[in-house]
Amino acid sequence: MSTQPEHTQAPLIEQPAGTPEALRAAVALIAPGSLAAFDTERAEAVQQARTDVSAAPLRRFIGQWAVNVAIERFPARAARLRELETLVANSDDLVQVREATAEIGRILDSAFAEAGVGGGAA
Repeated sequence: MSTQPEHTQAPLIEQPAGTPEALRAAVALIAPGSLAAFDTERAEAVQQARTDVSAAPLRRFIGQWAVNVAIERFPARAARLRELETLVANSDDLVQVREATAEIGRILDSAFAEAGVGGGAA
């Protein structure tokens, strides 16, 4: 499996601030087809936060979308991640799956770091 450089081009946008408004604006620019999912998940997070009387659902929502934006702002990286996910889902070659999984982990680790989200890929 080839190891491709992750950032072969400049990002489409800079990583936005970790607020729902900034993230929604970023999604509108780089992945407009995801706006409906963003809005639905935001409404669910707000409702869950109210029900739980906790900010945790909103923090999870912001973290998830910050990582998604971090990935999508580099189209080649986003395409590579989708390619690797498909390979893992469809391959019976254990070595190939391990290599692909490791590369997925590196992509996610980078995206978590760029998004300023703790935890990274487990």
